[in-house]
Amino acid sequence: MAIQTRTIEYTHDGDLLEAFMAWDDSQSGPRPGVLVSHAFRGREDFECGRAETLAGMGYVGFALDLYGKGVLAQGNEEAAALMTPFLKDRPRLQSRLLACVDVAAAQAEIDAANMAAIGYCFGGLCVLDMARAGAPLAGVCSFHGLLSAPGNTAGNKIAAKVLVEHGWSDPMVPPEQVVEFGAEMTTAGADWQLHGHGGCVHAFTNPGANDPGFGTVYNAAAERRSWQSLENFLGELFD
Repeated sequence: MAIQTRTIEYTHDGDLLEAFMAWDDSQSGPRPGVLVSHAFRGREDFECGRAETLAGMGYVGFALDLYGKGVLAQGNEEAAALMTPFLKDRPRLQSRLLACVDVAAAQAEIDAANMAAIGYCFGGLCVLDMARAGAPLAGVCSFHGLLSAPGNTAGNKIAAKVLVEHGWSDPMVPPEQVVEFGAEMTTAGADWQLHGHGGCVHAFTNPGANDPGFGTVYNAAAERRSWQSLENFLGELFD
């Protein structure tokens, strides 16, 4: 097995973006693709590493880019400034996300009829919006993602299966938002599941998260359990 990688430039709404893709070249022919949507800092080593891990599992990992080629926030304040315009304009965010899906689907290594998406924090919200907006995905998985409804997809039916891995004590996602999310998914007819990880806050899968004051702390057990849940989910989608 040899994991190969390349970067892919693409544009949306006048912005130059750059994705990172990983695949196992010992396999021949197209295989299921799994998009990885980044947290609020931008596409960085964490998401690219997840793409490579997915490649080792037999998928094609595609770490998308929402902010622009080479754009990576250096701190929380800068990251919030990059993320907030998309949170305030969810239709624009959804348009960009659907463009990312199209770029992934166009890659020769990816079976466009068999794709999924995973996302972290802001990226978790993004993959849920992919499902809400009707992206051609078999399923989406949000890791400690924001769950708030976008306001422009009410009445849409959700065809993609939905998995949410949630830190139960996440200060950024209060319990009432979890209840509202469940009601939203049920109304949309989604095949959905939500796993609450007790004693966990935001960013529990990221070994670099160690800021209790900000509400982001790594939890090794929850990372392991949530990734196993993802493996089961992807197996259900594609095996």
